[in-house]
Amino acid sequence: MIGHPVDPLTGAELVALVQRVFQPQPGENALTILVDLPDAKVADDAHWAAGREMAQAWVDELSAHKADLGMDAHLFLYPNVHTNNGDLPERAWRHTSGPLPSAEALDPSKSIAFAELYATHPILLALTKFSATAPLKMAAKKHPFRAATMPGFRADMIPALRLDYTEVNRRVNLLKDLLDEADGAAFRFGTPAGPCELFVDLRHRQGHASGGLLPTPGTAGNLPSGEAYIVPYEGERPGDPSRTAGIMPVELNGEVVRYRLEANRAVAVLSEGPQSVAEAEHLRREPAYGNLAELGLGVLAGFGVKPNGTVLLDEKLGLHLAFGRSDHFGGQVGPQHFSGPEAVIHIDRVYVPEVQPRVRVEAVDLMRADGSLHPLMRNGDYSVAF
Repeated sequence: MIGHPVDPLTGAELVALVQRVFQPQPGENALTILVDLPDAKVADDAHWAAGREMAQAWVDELSAHKADLGMDAHLFLYPNVHTNNGDLPERAWRHTSGPLPSAEALDPSKSIAFAELYATHPILLALTKFSATAPLKMAAKKHPFRAATMPGFRADMIPALRLDYTEVNRRVNLLKDLLDEADGAAFRFGTPAGPCELFVDLRHRQGHASGGLLPTPGTAGNLPSGEAYIVPYEGERPGDPSRTAGIMPVELNGEVVRYRLEANRAVAVLSEGPQSVAEAEHLRREPAYGNLAELGLGVLAGFGVKPNGTVLLDEKLGLHLAFGRSDHFGGQVGPQHFSGPEAVIHIDRVYVPEVQPRVRVEAVDLMRADGSLHPLMRNGDYSVAF
C-alpha cells in the first residue's frame, strides 16, 4: 500500500521494469536517468534529495546488471528550470561518481547538448523535482527516444511500479475509447457553497492512453502511470468557439476556489479568501494559466493505491482537470503564450476525497454527437464496468 515503508527495487526488478516499460530493441545500447539540481532560487528539500539518491542507486544497480540489461546506464544532471513543464536547458552534464554537485558548480566545458544526449540514449527516465513531461514529449517528436517522466517520485510509490500493467492498460484503453466517442463531458460538483456545473468541449479531439508502457520511439509519458486523458477543444478553428463553460471548483489549502470558465478559459474567480485572491491574480498576470488543458481519468485507485500528496501518483488515481500548457498533449497552448519560461505551467487538480475532501464529484456524463449520454462517474466512482 502506498504510504507505508517499502523495499527498494532490486537490480533484477529494475532490469525487468526497463524491459517491460520500454521493450528495448537490438542496437539500443545506452539508457540515461535524468535529475535536476537545486540552485539559489529553488532550495533543496528532503524528498528531492532522496529522489536524486534513488536515481544514483538505480544507475548503480543497472550498471551492476549490465549483462542482463544489455546496455549501459548513465546519470545526467541539469539545473532545475524552476517550474513544472517548462522547457529544459540546452545542455546536460554526465555524472560518473561521487556526490552530486550544485547547479552553480556545473562546469560548462564538461556539458553536452540535450540533442546529443537524445541521439545517443534511446531510453530516458527523468527522476526530477519539476516535471519534464511537456518538454520531453515535444523533443520526442524530433528525436527517436522514449522517456518515462517521474517528477517527484518517492520510495513510497514503488508499489505502483509493481502493479499488473496488463490490466492497467486494459482499463486505460477502455476509458480512452469512451473519450474518443465523446463530444463533451458534463460535470456536477458538490461544494460547501452549493453545486457547481461545468461542461467541457471534447469535439475535434482524440483521447490518449498512458498505461505505463512506452515501447515506441518518439514517445514520452509518466511512470508510474494509469490514465486516459484528452485535451479539451480550445476554439482554434475559425468560427467554431470552444463550448467549455461553467464553474470549476478546486480546493486549495482548505479553501474551495470557484473559477468561472468561458470558451475553455478560466476568466474569473467567484469565491473569496486568500487562495481565491491569489488565483485571480495569477489569471490576471498569466491568462494562459487559465486554459483548461486536460481532462484525465486515472485508474490506480481501483488497484488499492492511495494518494501520497504528489501529482505524479495522485492524478493516476481518478478524475483530474488541468490548467495551463497543452501543446505537449496535442493542444494549442505552449510556452509562447506565457510571459516567460518560468511562468510556463501545466498543473493538475485531482478530484479524489483524500486530496479535495470539500469538493465532491457527484456526476460526470459523457455526451455523444447524437446527444446521448454515457454515465461515467457517480459519487466519485466510475460507473463503467471494468
